[in-house]
Amino acid sequence: MTTRQPVKKMTRQIVGVITSPADLRFAIAMPEPPHLFELRVDHLCTIIDQLKRKIHKLRAPIIITARDPREGGANNLSRKERQELLLRFLPRAKYVDVELRSARAFKTLLASARKQNVRRILSFHDFKSTPSPRGLLAKAALAKVQGADIFKIATRTDTPAQLARLIDFVTDKDVDLPVSAMGIGKLGAISRLLLARCGSVLNYAALHHSQIEGQTPIDVLRSALRR
Repeated sequence: MTTRQPVKKMTRQIVGVITSPADLRFAIAMPEPPHLFELRVDHLCTIIDQLKRKIHKLRAPIIITARDPREGGANNLSRKERQELLLRFLPRAKYVDVELRSARAFKTLLASARKQNVRRILSFHDFKSTPSPRGLLAKAALAKVQGADIFKIATRTDTPAQLARLIDFVTDKDVDLPVSAMGIGKLGAISRLLLARCGSVLNYAALHHSQIEGQTPIDVLRSALRR
């Protein structure tokens, strides 16, 4: 009989999301950068050369993401295009974020990340609802099997019941890997503050203009967490 190892404790961190040239300029100029920046390279694919020239000016480690169009990705990129973009920036990354549904297809990329000591985030996005408690646990278990260091989940939170399910999930001791969780929709903004306080390890915020309903501006999130 094996004994489950305790989940490794992680410090709660703020992630500034870069989706545009304006975001990139803002991020470079920030006097107080967040703990991490997320480069949404699916949004930034038209300025890749500029991004490569300027990435060293970011004064925080980076997460690289090329989101699947089925989960909110920009520019309708193919799987091959997304993988090529991630491979180009992998040597500069601290984390790579791949959708749970894409983990098998990106097996080689994720193996390369492990060899280069780049940590792996496996993510799930549901823009229509929040799955049942059993469904959330099943997705976390699958992420664990696929080698995730962090399981990231973003779901629709238009009702208190949906938000409560996310909070219960983040605080569930049966989830045996670190979780990053956030809500989208009417209760999205308050969800991000509450989930961060409840233990969400990566907490995403808008730098310049929010791209997602409920996404919190970085100054608001930072101030709330300090209080």
